[in-house]
Amino acid sequence: MIQPLDDSYFMKKALQEAEAAYEKGEIPIGAVVVVKDRIIARAHNLTETLNDVTAHAEMQAITAAAGFLGGKYLKDCTLYVTIEPCQMCAGALYWSQIPRIVYGARDEQRGCIAMGTKLHPKTKMTGGVLENEAADLLTRFFIEKRNLN
Repeated sequence: MIQPLDDSYFMKKALQEAEAAYEKGEIPIGAVVVVKDRIIARAHNLTETLNDVTAHAEMQAITAAAGFLGGKYLKDCTLYVTIEPCQMCAGALYWSQIPRIVYGARDEQRGCIAMGTKLHPKTKMTGGVLENEAADLLTRFFIEKRNLN
């Protein structure tokens, strides 16, 4: 029997991207963009690799998805990201007109919810999908970073 593709399935793919970031010494946040149950973009943080503070997973995913679609609007897409988007990424997602964002764990200090960032009026956001896995990966990363310094 074929399992239907659901939010957990796609969040696991985003977590694989977060693991790839972790392996590179990047803050482990991953993202995928999906349209009609098909992943059209995969990305993870590259801020250290590219020496670019804007190279967040979501920003990389938006760029890749827009390139795939041949246009700047992600109107039929869903973004899966392991951590709630920050204010910068939420702003970019606003302009992309993405209708749905699914995130794993909240960022209580720097996330778009805590910052009061407005999303596009047509955007729906769902949180808590594989929340523990996403939060645990981030926690492990920062514990290891602190122990190295």
